[in-house]
Formats: sequence, C-alpha cells, structure tokens
Amino acid sequence: MEINSINAAVLAKMFLNGAKNLESKKEWINELNVFPVPDGDTGTNMTMTIMSAAKEVSALDKPDMPSIAKAISSGSLRGARGNSGVILSQLFRGFTKVIGKETQITVPILSAAIQKAVETAYKAVMKPKEGTILTVARGAADKAAELAEETDDLVYFMDEVIKEAELVLKKTPDMLPVLKQAGVVDSGGQGLVVVLQGAYDALLGKEIDYTISAEPAAAVRKISKETEAEIKFGYCTEFIIVLNKSLTDDEEHRYKSFLESIGDSIVVVADDEIVKTHVHTNDPGLAIQEALTHGSLSRIKIDNMREEHQERVIKDSQKLAARQAAEEAAKEAESSAPSKEIGFIAVSAGEGLSEVFKGLGADYMIEGGQTMNPSTEDILNAVGRVPARHIFVLPNNKNIILAANQAAALSEEKEVHVIPTKTIPQGITALINFIPEQSVEENESRMMEEIKNVKTGQVTYAVRDTVIDDKEIKQDDYMGIGDKTILAVGRDLNQVTIEMIESMIDDEAAIVSIYYGEEITAEAAGAIASKISEKYEDLEVEVQYGGQPIYYYLISVE
Repeated sequence: MEINSINAAVLAKMFLNGAKNLESKKEWINELNVFPVPDGDTGTNMTMTIMSAAKEVSALDKPDMPSIAKAISSGSLRGARGNSGVILSQLFRGFTKVIGKETQITVPILSAAIQKAVETAYKAVMKPKEGTILTVARGAADKAAELAEETDDLVYFMDEVIKEAELVLKKTPDMLPVLKQAGVVDSGGQGLVVVLQGAYDALLGKEIDYTISAEPAAAVRKISKETEAEIKFGYCTEFIIVLNKSLTDDEEHRYKSFLESIGDSIVVVADDEIVKTHVHTNDPGLAIQEALTHGSLSRIKIDNMREEHQERVIKDSQKLAARQAAEEAAKEAESSAPSKEIGFIAVSAGEGLSEVFKGLGADYMIEGGQTMNPSTEDILNAVGRVPARHIFVLPNNKNIILAANQAAALSEEKEVHVIPTKTIPQGITALINFIPEQSVEENESRMMEEIKNVKTGQVTYAVRDTVIDDKEIKQDDYMGIGDKTILAVGRDLNQVTIEMIESMIDDEAAIVSIYYGEEITAEAAGAIASKISEKYEDLEVEVQYGGQPIYYYLISVE
C-alpha cells in the first residue's frame, strides 16, 4: 500500500484513533512510573489531555485542516494535565501550526509539522531533560527530516518514524539512570509511541470505532452491572519473560498475534534477553502458557479489573460530590465577595490540608495533587472565580507547575503569577510569607526565596518491586520519599516515617510539621511526634490533620 497525501477526514480519523489507542493503554503506561507509588499517572494525564482535544475534533461536522488544527490545539492546551500532558499539548500546538495552513498533507508537510512540534515543546520546558518524551519526539523528528528526502509514501514514512521512536524509547534507560534502576522505559515517551501507533493503524484503514464519548474525562459513572460489563477482558496480566534465546521478528509477531487472539490492550517490549508483556484477558493462564514456551517468567502480576473498577468508581463518586459542593459554595462566595488587588489559588488533596490553606488566606481551592492533576482549564476556571486583579497560583506539586504556567499564559483579564511550589509544605510556607502591605513583586520574590528553605517528606507504599538509589524495594513496602530520592524503606510504617524524618533533620532545622492522612489516627501521629521531640529537644514539632489520600504522612522540615 502506498499513500501520497492525507485529507482532513483521514487526519481526523488518525488523530482520534491515536487518542483511543492511548486511552486503552493508559493503566499500563501509569505503571511505568519510576517511583513505584500507587498514584503513577502519566498515562491518565496524557489520556485526559488528548481526549479533551479528541472530543472537539469528533464534534466537527465537516472538518477541514484549519478547523481540525484549531480543535486539536485548543482542546489539548486547555485539557492539559501534568507535565507529560502539557508537553503533549505543546507537541500538538507546534504540529497544528503547520498543518492548519494546508488542504492536503504530504510527506514534506508532515515532516515539517513534526519538526515544528518538537521545537515548540522544547521551548515550553525551561530545563529539558533527555531520556524523556522530548527525546523520543526529537528522535522521530530527526528521522522524519531524513525520510523527507527519500520518499513520498506516507505509509513507509510513518512506519519508519515509529520504528525510530520505538528505538529511541528503548534507549531512554541508558540516558536516565533512574529509569535503568527501575527497569522501565520513559512513560511519557511510551505514551507518545502509542499515539503514533494508533494514528498509523488508521492510516492503513484498519476497522476502528472512532466514536469519542461526550462525557467529560473526569466524570464519574454510576455503578451498575452495565458499567462493569463494559470491561470486556477482566484480568490485567503482566510479566517478564527471561528468554531462552532472542526472539526473531517472526516469533515476536506470532507472540503478539496470539495475545491479540485472547485479549486487548497488548503491549510487548522486547530486547535480546527479556520480553515485557502486558495484556487484558479473561484467561491469564493462556498468556502465561504461551510465554513459557519462550523462557522463564518473573514479576507476574494479575489484577481483577472489575473489582478495582468498582472500588475506584465508589471513591471517585465521593470525590466528585465533594468537589461539586465546594464549587457551588465558591460560586456563592464569589457573587458577594468584593474585588481586591491580590488573591490566592492553591491545589490541595485532603480536607485538613485545604482547611490549613483557607486559614492562611487562600481564596479558592482546587482539589488535586498526586492523585489527580488539575488541567490547565481547571486552573483557568479557578482564576475566573477569584475577584482579584493579581492572582498567585500555588500548584503544590511538580507535575502541576507546567499546567499552571500554561494557564497563566492563557489568562487574558487577570495577571496570574505562578509560585512553583512542588509540595504542599512549600505552598503553606509561601502563604505564611505573604505580606498584604507589600507589592505583588516584593511578595513574589520573597515567596520564591522562602520555598527553597523547605524540606518535604512523604510516606506511602510500593506497588511493585524495584531498585532506586541502591535501595531494594518490595511490593507493599512502606517508602519515605524526600525531595529528590527515597529516604527510607521497610515493612514498619512508624519506623519508616521516623527514619525519613531523622534523615531530613540537620543543624539548621527548627520546626517539624507532621500532616497525617485519612488512614492515620491522631494517636498514631502523636506517637511519632513524641519520639521526634524526645530525641531532638530543641526542635518544635507540630501535628495537624491533613486527610490526604494515598500518603500516610506529609512531613515538613524548616
């Protein structure tokens, strides 16, 4: 098959299928997170970003290139969540700057669009890091430029570009040691490859359902038998094959074809020694039996997705109800609140933490953080509800800063200032150091300086076995995670928490703040505070209810 040009209708199909392919594999991509935390969300963030654009594309009656370009760019920019989602939206933004001016896409035009996509995304990141989605995108762009001189066939062109992207993706562990230690490729890069693979399938004319649900990406469905029935294959099955001998291309193809015959959401990553496998199926035993013909198995993991789905929907329903109530209260407060010079928006997860921020003067709380990164549009909506000319945004999570910056750039009526707080304790410190009598510039400078003096520790549990910074971590271990690395690992929650806190304390430390999560009692948190106070008599130790999910304790040392 040879194709020399693509019209708007074909481009729309390619984009929609790239989005659906990513959606089908988002949980697997989530699990590629370097830190084995229970809230790895790269796949979710990228999916919600691209689905925001896909809904706009699917709503077009008679799409042409300019309207598709606008839908992709606007939808992804406003729906962008997390660093990976923002970078993906910037790739789309650059891509659409080129294709929006055309009526047909040829190899030279597609190559130019890919170059512009990478250029735009690199400019959007202050300190680009290699071994990430950016590296994979640049590898694809370099190959595209090379192929543009050799061929007019879009089928051959895309196939070779994707092969190059896959090759670069396999090399990401050699560029980032933390990936190599964790035994994973870059999750954002994997997400990009999945989008390209879906688009390529549509170009080949494979039979695909291009329907995109009009339901908002973050909406929650009611629990019912019908909802559970939507999960066609009930067991998420993963394992690694330690090969007896390297697979030939034909053997790898036959293996993938077998998995396709028993399930979906198939991801197979092979090298000379191992094959990582992910498949959703109703009979994990068949997948395991087939894999055993090629070698021995390790890291076998089988999850019942129907049970997990029920638990997740119940929790999401509770969160949605709380969020809707908060939004209604904010609307009522907004209608009666007087206009002022400076306002604050803070991102927070947990009733207690939100109360802390409100008590310090935050005007509007966005529910989010590690378990759900708010989108650029979520932040823009919050900006619209705060009656102030200048608004400080506290992302309180390193994975939300880019989305906040993007919202600031899109805000037209108000001046938005993003204080790049990477943790909840940094956000609290920023608010404490705000002085109403001083100027916006003076406050911004002081807050930026003061957040550098905060150390943060977080305690959660591991969802898989791995090794990070020479620390061997087993599934269900408790982990104390510092600002840059894992500080403590073990099977005893209290011991891990205390060990983490002690590693954060130095001669300059004066205050230790302990925020305990929704699963921790006040007595348990108090016991830890007492032990720290006994050992470090000169320190002030505070205990407050945070109510945060996933993380048993958030610790601040200043």
